[in-house]
Amino acid sequence: MRWNFKSKPQKEKVQALQQALQVDEIIATLLVQRGIETFEQAKEFFRPTLEDLHDPYLMKDMDKAVNRIESAIVNGENILVFGDYDVDGTTAVSLVSSYLKTITPNIATYIPDRYTEGYGVSFQGIDFADDNDFSLIIALDCGIKSVEHVQYAKDKGIDFVICDHHRPGEILPEAIAVLDPKRKDCSYPYDELCGCGVGFKLIQALGINRDQTIDDLVSYLDLVATAIAADILPITGENRVLAKFGLEVINKDPRPGIKALIQNLKKKQLTISDVVFYIAPRINAAGRIKHGDYAVRLLTEFNLEQAVEFASEIELFNADRKDLDKQITQEALLQIEKNEEGENFSTVVYQEDWHKGVIGIVASRLVENYYRPTIVFTKSGTKLAASARSVQGFDVYNALEACSEYLEQFGGHMYAAGMTLLEENYKKFKEAFEKEVKATIQPEMLTPEVSIDAEIELNEITPKLVRILKQFEPFGPQNMTPVFVAYNVIDSGYAKTIGAEDEHLKLYLKQGDSTGFGAVGFGLGNKLDNVSNRKSFDMVFSIEENEWKDVVSIQLQIRDIQNEA
Repeated sequence: MRWNFKSKPQKEKVQALQQALQVDEIIATLLVQRGIETFEQAKEFFRPTLEDLHDPYLMKDMDKAVNRIESAIVNGENILVFGDYDVDGTTAVSLVSSYLKTITPNIATYIPDRYTEGYGVSFQGIDFADDNDFSLIIALDCGIKSVEHVQYAKDKGIDFVICDHHRPGEILPEAIAVLDPKRKDCSYPYDELCGCGVGFKLIQALGINRDQTIDDLVSYLDLVATAIAADILPITGENRVLAKFGLEVINKDPRPGIKALIQNLKKKQLTISDVVFYIAPRINAAGRIKHGDYAVRLLTEFNLEQAVEFASEIELFNADRKDLDKQITQEALLQIEKNEEGENFSTVVYQEDWHKGVIGIVASRLVENYYRPTIVFTKSGTKLAASARSVQGFDVYNALEACSEYLEQFGGHMYAAGMTLLEENYKKFKEAFEKEVKATIQPEMLTPEVSIDAEIELNEITPKLVRILKQFEPFGPQNMTPVFVAYNVIDSGYAKTIGAEDEHLKLYLKQGDSTGFGAVGFGLGNKLDNVSNRKSFDMVFSIEENEWKDVVSIQLQIRDIQNEA
């Protein structure tokens, strides 16, 4: 693993902030690294309030969207709330539909089938609206590039309001309103909202029309926080406010569907990380294994007993997803071995019976095994479909563009993408992709990297420091959990491996005459020799609180270990 040290901020800025806030140098350093340099900025960071949320009417077309929805409500029109089958889409549909149902009964939801309709607005969905007398479709987390679909609906007398957060193409669909903070002509102050976040701004605007305050809408923020976490969005600006207050709802009074999902979790306080690794995969499993409708049904159910029943169904989908993911990963690893591709610069694998719903997860698993750009293909109808995942610093979208002559279609971004191709082009594409990656990837990109915020001595880790670090939460992109380095650390003769296959490391650490700290290194069981017999070592780690039998203690979570040469 490569240790990458973040550049040190200017000493004067750190000292000025340290003085203004009366905090340790280490805290001031971490804040300046995050772009927080003044008392006011620190106050906003540590004490976000719902008043920090922007006026929803600053978003272009918001007035048009509200007017069209209000007119549909007054005229008793049927409104179809349409969204994608992933977490962002299903939470957005649940949020907007459950809010509108408090005003009018003429609301239905539609999630496209992942396998028969694919991603985004579908002609099948529009036909459903036409057959069932819907005159308005609100599209969430999709629609920004659905020019033909919106025209098709228009020809049938169906209007569209689009709420999206993806980058628009050259031409916008001719919808009644296109809400997307990434529109070039939209001056909304924050453009990193998720689809569910844009949906929340829409109900905020509808609420203003009804003399509702932001306090009346707080109960919907459990859905927004879940979507922000699942989409791995920056936890900055408005997202930080939405995520923080959404987490409070999840921890204090979540909707029955989320309550049913988390009731077996032993933790008292859930973090964004728990949402990413526990709640989001379960909501996602519905669309991956069965249908996204199951997720919407769970998230809009207000009877707890019924929600518990729906949640147990989703648990089964998630168990199936785990089994498939494990099985396909094993098959893919065997394929790499059999084809003697262990030394390649990329991984491209294909088997026609692999489940389309989990190939993205499998691609991520393969990146964990062979740290390099990875594509996993399966059969989908008459074509092959694939999910791509990349490594830190390498733009997989650009690599696909360079091989696009072999692709039917592709889309995505720097670190994740999807594509389809004709089966006869698979081998040519695989060769071209390997050639492109080999020519363009920097050698160091093929080694995982850990980014280090600052050096710390173990005796600087105090309950007060941990209390302040907790106030940096919620963590996420652009506000990651602080990562430290400590040198010349020793284990007090306690080091051992734990876990079913001895894959983890458990230690009790000291540095000079410092207090001892319990530490755990997940996936570092193979480093036992590096720390045994009181060998001195350097480590990269984060600081966390560990709760065991109602006792809370400081624990160090080790990311990597190195012995001095």
